[in-house]
Amino acid sequence: PVGLEMDRQFGARLEATVVYYRQEQHISYQRTERALRDLHGVKISQGGIDKIMQRAGNKALQAVEPIQGRIRQSTVIHSDETSCRVDASNWWEWVFCTMTDVLHVIRFNRSSDVIRDVMDQHQAQVWVSDCLTSQLKAPAEQRQICLAHQLRNLQAVIDLVPTAFWPRAMQALFRYAIHLQGQRQTWPTQQYAQQARRIEQLCDWLLQRSLSQDQTARLQRRYRKHRQSLFVFLYRSDVEPTNNRSERALRPSVIHRKVTGGFRSGWGARAYAALATVLDTAELQGVHTFDALLSLIGLPSLPLPSGP
Repeated sequence: PVGLEMDRQFGARLEATVVYYRQEQHISYQRTERALRDLHGVKISQGGIDKIMQRAGNKALQAVEPIQGRIRQSTVIHSDETSCRVDASNWWEWVFCTMTDVLHVIRFNRSSDVIRDVMDQHQAQVWVSDCLTSQLKAPAEQRQICLAHQLRNLQAVIDLVPTAFWPRAMQALFRYAIHLQGQRQTWPTQQYAQQARRIEQLCDWLLQRSLSQDQTARLQRRYRKHRQSLFVFLYRSDVEPTNNRSERALRPSVIHRKVTGGFRSGWGARAYAALATVLDTAELQGVHTFDALLSLIGLPSLPLPSGP
C-alpha cells in the first residue's frame, strides 16, 4: 500500500513527530509524508497524518480549560490579535499571555465579545495591549498601552516632518521611561521615584503644548485620552511597557498562515489554537516542545513487545 491505513494508531514518539512537523515547523501534509519516509523510514499516508493531527487536537482541546482558568485569575494580562484564514474567510487569532500561561483563541470576529467570553466575568488588575477599541474594553482596573507601538507611530511622524520638536521629545521621553523601568533594581527607591515623577511632569508639559501639524496633534490627542495608561509599568514590577510578549506568541501563527494559507475548517483552526496554547504554556514553564507533545499524546498506542 502507499501508506499505513488511516485509522491505525502509532507510538507516542512517532505521533509527536508528526504533530511537531505540522504544528511547529508548518510543514504541509505532502512534505510531512515525504519527511517521514525519507528521514524516519516510515510510510504514513496523508489521511493517516490527518488522523494523528485530529487525535492530538482533541487532546489539546481538553487541556485548554485549566490554562484558560489560570489566565482569568491573573492580575496582569497581555493581549493581541492577528488575522487568519479559515475556510477561505477572514477570521482572527487572539492571544492572552501571562508570565506562566498563553491562551490562543481563533474566532470569526475581532470584537470585545471574544475577550468577554475568555474572561467570563473576571477582571484583571492591568491589561496590556495596543489601542484597538475592543482591547480597550477589556475588563481591567488599569491599562498599559504598548509603548513600542507608540514609538513606531512617533517615528512615522518624525520621518514625515524631520524638524518637528514634539514627536522627538515624546519619543525620547517614552524611551527614557522604558530604560528607567529596566534599571529599576539598580536605582535607590527614592531616586527612582523622583525620576518617575519627572517623567510624569514632562509628559504633562508636552501634552499641554499647542500643536498645528495634523499627525502630531492626532498623537497628542491620543496620549491625552490615554494619559493614565502610559506609565503604569513605572509603578508595578509585574507590568511591561510593551506588548512584545503577545506579539512574540503570535509570530509563529503569522508564519503558519503565510506558509500554509490558512485552515480548511473551523475545527482545524480551533485544534491549532489549542495545540499552540498547550505548547506555548509548556515552553513558558520550562518544558521542551517535543516533551510537551509526548506528554500530551500519552503512552504509546501500539502494544509493547512481550519478553522472552
